[in-house]
Amino acid sequence: MVATTPGAPAVRRRRRTDDGVVTVGRSRGGTIVANTTGVIFSLLMLFPVYWVLNTAFKPADEVLALTPTFVPKHPTFDNFVSAFKAPLFLQNMLNGLIVTLLAVAGALVVGFLASLAIARFNFYGRKAIILVILGVQLVPLLALLIPLFLMLQSANLTNSLIGVSITYLVLILPYTVWTLRGFISGIPRELDEAALIDGCSRGQVFWRIILPLTGPGLVATSVYGFIQAWNEFIIINTLNSPAKQNLMAWLLQNQTTRGTAWGPLMAGAIITSIPVVIFFLIIQRNIATGLTAGAVKG
Repeated sequence: MVATTPGAPAVRRRRRTDDGVVTVGRSRGGTIVANTTGVIFSLLMLFPVYWVLNTAFKPADEVLALTPTFVPKHPTFDNFVSAFKAPLFLQNMLNGLIVTLLAVAGALVVGFLASLAIARFNFYGRKAIILVILGVQLVPLLALLIPLFLMLQSANLTNSLIGVSITYLVLILPYTVWTLRGFISGIPRELDEAALIDGCSRGQVFWRIILPLTGPGLVATSVYGFIQAWNEFIIINTLNSPAKQNLMAWLLQNQTTRGTAWGPLMAGAIITSIPVVIFFLIIQRNIATGLTAGAVKG
């Protein structure tokens, strides 16, 4: 028993576990408040997603009803069918996949080589390059839109998937370089030196040591790049015609002067999010860090 004096601050209850370690835990009331706050916050964040799903399965009369319903009275797939049958839907989906995959692949190759040079070699202007990479992220996208259009127009790359892919590559590249630089810097240089002593060349060190250990960084960066390129709207809507746009720009076609087709719009939004979810599920097991922990031990 620990004696307490009046006016002394309250002491958290300590609990001794079976292995003899004394831990300080949150009180029961604090745990209830924290859990309740977390549940409420989660519900607030998930409600818009639920409402999109709810609206996507409603017929038009229920969507436009004055009294909203939280569960469709007559669920239907007509909104999804109309989205698939809409002009340019499948074409814009294919355009989005092509542009996104080209941009992400190019950004990973260029960004990985650039981050390798910054993390592993000392050269004149190295710190300035790092500052420029950070500074580019501060420039708003709308400020670059008109110069970007004029530059691509002079190169005859407007209204083309290649021009948009190059633009997305440039947008993703600063984040890619900065993130991969941190992963490569975390690889101990002793591994490079040990491989060189064993007879490996610089190229073999790159393929056998650095590239495999940077795998989690490449995966994490590709997720961000895929989401950013797939969800981009302003650039592709400005540079390309409707036949060469992505699904984000296609969703705008559901808003007309006569009103908004909310059912097909929500159904299209769900279909648009599916590729990102599938891509994340495919590579989510590879998103891990700390593969080099203890690599130079023993």
